Amino acid sequence: MQPSSSFSRRSLLLGAAGTTAGIATGLPGLAEAAERSRGLPSTGRPPLWRQAKNRGLVFGSSMATWQLEPEYRKLDVREAGLLFTQDDLLWYQLKPEPGARLNFDPGDRIIRFAERHGQLTLGAHLAWDEGFGEGWTEDDLWGLGRREARKLLYGVIRREVAHYRGRMSGWIVANEVTDPYDADQHGFRTNVPWYSTIGPEYIAESFHIAKEEDPKALRILNEFGFETVNEWGDPAEDRRAAFLKALDRLLDRDVPVQAVGIQGHLLAHEFGERFNEWSYRRFLRDIADRGLPILITELDVNDEGLPVNAEKRDRMVAEVYRRYLDVTLDERAVKAVVAFGLSDRYTSLDEDFPRSDGRPHRALAFDRRMRPTPRYYAISNTIRSAPRRKPLWELEKGR
Repeated sequence: MQPSSSFSRRSLLLGAAGTTAGIATGLPGLAEAAERSRGLPSTGRPPLWRQAKNRGLVFGSSMATWQLEPEYRKLDVREAGLLFTQDDLLWYQLKPEPGARLNFDPGDRIIRFAERHGQLTLGAHLAWDEGFGEGWTEDDLWGLGRREARKLLYGVIRREVAHYRGRMSGWIVANEVTDPYDADQHGFRTNVPWYSTIGPEYIAESFHIAKEEDPKALRILNEFGFETVNEWGDPAEDRRAAFLKALDRLLDRDVPVQAVGIQGHLLAHEFGERFNEWSYRRFLRDIADRGLPILITELDVNDEGLPVNAEKRDRMVAEVYRRYLDVTLDERAVKAVVAFGLSDRYTSLDEDFPRSDGRPHRALAFDRRMRPTPRYYAISNTIRSAPRRKPLWELEKGR
């Protein structure tokens, strides 16, 4: 039976997820003055990165060069202590077609932006079966011989990591490489081109190359679908089991995996009924027991199936954030919360998973006009009341 989820101890301390800015605490005078001077609506609270730092956490967000318009730049600089490279190091930017030379210009631009504002940086993704763009055909990838595939994948990874050596806080080395169904006996996905052409060792080799070329950057294995049934109907329990099996295989072979990334793409519809808090806590503890820190890397909420009314939707999405983060941040091995965007203006859900009624998603902390929403206060409340932990990184921002 699923445990009761009406209120956690931390929610009782800080109030319901929809807490309004008017009763926010912190440093209201200084925070609001600073926010007004930057031309953004006030939250009435210190920036999320500072709230997180006070608990030993890092709060960050994905960001891409095409999003660097004035308002959103200001919001990202104000709220995020870490920048996750959303698009600029994917192959459609880095190597848009098989014969193209590596193009580091977009990646350089977004990393310079992060460095200029004292943000940590998380590079994504070194080994993935997506993100290629229209310049690549299936035959360009699936039709490669083993030697050609190794030269292509390892060559790109080696040059990319070497190019940013010493400038990345961490790399998502392997993304979405496990599965409970289309997988081998160790839980590794078989329905990807690199597995087909090189074999399962491509994952281990990618980690070894990342260690050789940028030894001080954290090396992360990233995956999705651990919270509830996902959009394709896969049960979370099966995905967790497959992931742990694959993780143990890598660790047993001394592959230099240093951390686990959990994407955190949450489905709001029936989340309360589907999210088993006890089993999710156990899964997080299973990872922590292996000596690995955990990063929530792509947090957002898909509000498909929720009412059209914006106020009702905001309250319901805020409650999803509250319940999820209350459980997740109780685990001290969780060291970072990285949102998949800060403003609904740039949520990827509108393009990737549009609502059936055609309405824009209300998925992130700030609305399209950069105003804080009940979703923001749900995230803020859970961060502010999270147990303190030893930080994974020392954040230079704000010094």
